[in-house]
Amino acid sequence: MLHIRMMIPAHRTTEVVRLVERTVGTAHLAVLAGAARVPEGDVVLCDVAREAADGLLQELRAIGIPDCGSIAVEEIELTLSRRADRAEREAPGEAADAVVWEHLEEATHEESTLSVTYLVFLTVATMIAACGVVLDNAILIVGAMAVGPEFGPLAGICTALVQRAPRLAWRSLIALVVGFAAALLLTTGFSLFMDAVGLFHQHQVEGERPNTAFIWQPDLFSFVVAFLAGVAGVLSLTSAKSGALVGVAISVTTVPAAANAAVALGYGDFSQMRGSVQQLLLNLAGIILAGTLTLLAQKFFWAKQRERATAAD
Repeated sequence: MLHIRMMIPAHRTTEVVRLVERTVGTAHLAVLAGAARVPEGDVVLCDVAREAADGLLQELRAIGIPDCGSIAVEEIELTLSRRADRAEREAPGEAADAVVWEHLEEATHEESTLSVTYLVFLTVATMIAACGVVLDNAILIVGAMAVGPEFGPLAGICTALVQRAPRLAWRSLIALVVGFAAALLLTTGFSLFMDAVGLFHQHQVEGERPNTAFIWQPDLFSFVVAFLAGVAGVLSLTSAKSGALVGVAISVTTVPAAANAAVALGYGDFSQMRGSVQQLLLNLAGIILAGTLTLLAQKFFWAKQRERATAAD
């Protein structure tokens, strides 16, 4: 379940309490009269089943509570309550399938911000992958994919397309483009430095690489895997099962493709660079398409669930 805390003007308390009371899937409603200081007013607390939370938050937004007060939502790890159990049974659908769109937009907004930390993670991941490319070491490639933070902006683009949020789309696109451009250029410099000190050699890159040659040789399977990873990644975000993101990260070759392009650029091997860029774009396109379609399907599914619940009432 989710815990919702609202700070609202006193004259709106009755309206909000009635809204919570008539929402299926709510429990443990409490009103602390006069407890809020900034903004001044009352504090209203309640618990809500995850599958009913999105509808409640949409109605609270519709009556302007975020404009005159505040709404905070927290995950509840454990609730021992028969009323909570009943609320979860009454709410339509399953909690694991529910999408809290407000939470998804907030999460992707944070993950898609072009920050120093994001750039460092992406650059370090690309440099690790560059070492894996030169050494033909699949373990380093997998490690680099796990470190890469690029799924955040990709999920942000998917969410923005479905929710029609142009600011989120623009923010995510900037983080994606600028991040990969910076990582590619810095990794090219890193590769030249490693060559200068005798740790990288051109023959290692242009010779046979049975473990990593697939990185710059994209095919239909690259798109299929990226598409499936996009579905799994978005589901892991919307269902709060973030552990699945690790599997998503190590199943697509976005960071390794950027690394291979950087190393190839340093040695002037434009054939490998072109193939690597194609691999990168193919993976990005597959993830965005799959993520967007998955969110659209979830939105349609929950709209039908709410319609059936309303008709039943």
